[in-house]
Amino acid sequence: MRSSRLAAHPHRGLWAAIATMHGKENAIAPALCGWFEMTVTSAPGIDTDTLGTFTGEIARAGTMVDAARAKAKLAIERTGAHLGVGSEGAFGPHPYIPFLASGQEVLVLLDAKTGHEIIVHRRTPTNFDHEVLSPAEDPAPFLNRVGFPGHAVVVRPEDTADTSLVVAKGITDLQTLRRAIREIGARSASGRVMIQTDMRAHLNPTRMAGIARTAKWLAVRAARCCPHCGRPGFGALEVERGLPCGDCGAPTRLVRAEIHGCKACDHRIRRFERSKRSRAEARWCELCNP
Repeated sequence: MRSSRLAAHPHRGLWAAIATMHGKENAIAPALCGWFEMTVTSAPGIDTDTLGTFTGEIARAGTMVDAARAKAKLAIERTGAHLGVGSEGAFGPHPYIPFLASGQEVLVLLDAKTGHEIIVHRRTPTNFDHEVLSPAEDPAPFLNRVGFPGHAVVVRPEDTADTSLVVAKGITDLQTLRRAIREIGARSASGRVMIQTDMRAHLNPTRMAGIARTAKWLAVRAARCCPHCGRPGFGALEVERGLPCGDCGAPTRLVRAEIHGCKACDHRIRRFERSKRSRAEARWCELCNP
């Protein structure tokens, strides 16, 4: 059913190249091949670390979207593919839930001929974590928490601001880990090290699964073509806030409609609009509940 519905889709049967050093094509290709019968390959010889590393030796320039877009462009330049795909991730505290880590994945699908791009963001589960300890302390509780050795870890000095000191990455066995803790601890100003999850996709199955979920979202977004110009990627761009308070009628921060549109021709429509009788509870009103 899906195949027949997308038989005339602009992306059907095209070649998409992915700029990655970490096997992300294994997570991204199934969704794009399944929806559009694309040929999906990695772009050889691209050092994506030059655009930024998780451990901070090279800072990422610009936003996550900027980095993903740069990777998509590099993939096209390297291979001559019809489409380029770039992926970027960021990890840290959850913006709304205290004491919970959070991952944010971005995928950019870039059309080499037209420059049209489709961008999706997805918050995903993550095992992102770290712990500071001395060489004499047992790392087992931390390792069990993050899924070691199935998920690799990084060892670095406690003072993470000093990027000149050695960082051991991609550790997946206990003997190598203990040696890294001893050697890096001896060079650390405090004598302590930080162990953290290695968030590179090929060494972190939890993150790879998050990229796969984001790729499915990308396929869904790409499948929707603009009703005005026919370009792929029609969908939610922003929300319209201002649902009126049920007590005083003043606009609140609650959503009253979604704005869907096309980045190619700027066509916009309002979707999922709340009925005129819908009202927000007074607890969301800045006048009734300042």
